[in-house]
This record gives sequence, structure tokens and C-alpha cells, in this order.
Amino acid sequence: MDQLTTVLGTVLVLAVLFALIRRGWTGRVRRQAGIAAPPALPAGVEEREPRLAVPGMYVATTLGGAPLERVAAHGLGVRARARALVLDEGVLFERQGAAPLFVPAADVVAVGTGSGMVGKFVEKDGLAVLTWSLGGTVVDTGFRTQRAEDKRRLLAAVEAIAPAPRS
Repeated sequence: MDQLTTVLGTVLVLAVLFALIRRGWTGRVRRQAGIAAPPALPAGVEEREPRLAVPGMYVATTLGGAPLERVAAHGLGVRARARALVLDEGVLFERQGAAPLFVPAADVVAVGTGSGMVGKFVEKDGLAVLTWSLGGTVVDTGFRTQRAEDKRRLLAAVEAIAPAPRS
């Protein structure tokens, strides 16, 4: 009987914890309802030959300059295995288990590196970070390349399609 009580108590505590986590997540989504949805994929973009394709991990999209402020709206805060494809039109993140994310080249503000964001912290400059404008809101998207040498190639390819820095 003691074991049954312990198991039921544990299950109840876990259920309450998961309910609280879900409530916090839905609250964050509701508070971020004003953030624009990501742009739709351009017609035929998935059939085009990319300038570069690298496998890795889509870490998250956060509010610009705030690596701990995950953007939960529109599924942008969900970590997933992914491929980053750099195309002439922009960067396509093909995420497993989540909708693809397309960042138009014209919306890229900056590219750089970081050591972490929202629960994924790595060595110094271990993440490729793409700063871009999402409907007027500046956001940062973090991507961890599978192979370290791909990070520099990814950043260079994005810089090549991004507009010139605004003075």
C-alpha cells in the first residue's frame, strides 16, 4: 500500500508540474501575440539549389539582444534538429518536428556568434546567431552547426546574401 501511495503521489506531483509548465508556455505565447508571424516560404524555394546546406540544431529564436527571452509565438521557441539552407532569397531552417522557418535576406540585420541562448550554452562563440527583423521586432535565431568548421561557412554565406549594413 505504501508503494502505491508513493507512486500515486509522484504521478500527481508530476502532473501538477507539467500543468504549470504548460500554463507558463501558453501565457508566454499569449503575451507575444503581437509578434508578427514569420514570412511564408517563397514559391518553389525548397526545390532550389542552396548556396550552402549545413546540418545542426535550431536552438531558438529570442528577442534581439536578450538571449534568455525565448519567442514562443509561432513555434519559434521550439528546439529541433535542423538543416540551415542559405539561398539567394534568404535562410531556410528545415526543422524536424516543427514548421520550417524562412528568414528573407532583406530582413537580416547582422550575423555573429554567441555562447548560448535559452538553455543551450556551449563554448565561446559556439552558436551561429542570425539577427533579423520579424515584422519590425528584432530577433536573434541561434543555430548550432553539427561540425564546428561549418559555423564560419554558414556565417560567411549569410553575410554574402544580407544587405549592406545600414549607416
